[in-house]
Amino acid sequence: MTEFKAYYIDQTKNGKMNAEIKTISTEDLPASDVLIQVHYSSVNYKDGMISTPGNPMVKDYPIIPGIDLAGIIVHSKDDRFQEGDAVIATSYEIGVSHHGGFSEYASVPGDWVVPLPDGLTLEESMIYGTAGFTAALSVHKLEKNGLTPEDGPVLVTGATGGVGSMAVAMLAKRGYEVEASTGSEEHKDYLLDLGAARVISRVDVYDGKLKALGKQRWAAAIDPVGGKQLASLLSQLKYEGAAAVSGLTAGTDVPTQVYPFILRGINLLGIDSVYCPMETRKEIWSRLADDLKTTDAFEKIKVEILLDQVPGTLTSILEGKTRGRTIVKLG
Repeated sequence: MTEFKAYYIDQTKNGKMNAEIKTISTEDLPASDVLIQVHYSSVNYKDGMISTPGNPMVKDYPIIPGIDLAGIIVHSKDDRFQEGDAVIATSYEIGVSHHGGFSEYASVPGDWVVPLPDGLTLEESMIYGTAGFTAALSVHKLEKNGLTPEDGPVLVTGATGGVGSMAVAMLAKRGYEVEASTGSEEHKDYLLDLGAARVISRVDVYDGKLKALGKQRWAAAIDPVGGKQLASLLSQLKYEGAAAVSGLTAGTDVPTQVYPFILRGINLLGIDSVYCPMETRKEIWSRLADDLKTTDAFEKIKVEILLDQVPGTLTSILEGKTRGRTIVKLG
């Protein structure tokens, strides 16, 4: 039995939430295949949602949030992994219905674990985390759909967030002309440093009026925002353009019309980083260590915190006050 610290959330029968940095032991973790000493985790919008009272994504309390983690295996009942292996575990039920990464140790099923690819450190893997993985999967799907830099500008919405920041940097590295949309104009220089060719206001994407068809502006879009802004950008994609959609920070209602699809042949590509098949998951992580690796952007994007700073950061991410990627150093 090993004692360690974790960010522990419990909820009483009357709905009151108790969240604290707590000392627990390995006996308090699920009896899973692989025990990992966590070196890094990262903070995602979903983690903030999990930390709010009565969130329906949490099936049972107590819960240790943190949908991402990376570290070294200290014990394995899975023949695919050995003590000392460096690994990544993101998504699935981690930090939602299964104790997650805001903890110095984590116990997870072997089927959720990815070996750390050559060319990537544990720290770098968490600068990416689910947000970076989602951005990479978005680029990957757009390119599988036929997108090339010669097709024209690519829009990234919510560009100062985790997915958006990573997407801007990855697309720029691949030679795309990136238009970064944000509601935070004070971060213009940050986005230009990441490789954006232009920074535009989110009002330039959606001005409050929805049209069946608008001027053809973008060859593709990466959208972690959703809502009416998504409906608006769909009407402004070029002929046979595509949008890779991964988020809902602007809401789940997308009041679009059929015209962009039947008159311009556009494609709407859904991006699921949670249950992404393992074969694809490994392929994306390999790309993140290779042609999508954005080494120059890491220090611009990264903010590092310790475990006791997690509660305040979760509040900030829900209020839209964070930028880039916040990683949690644990080991």
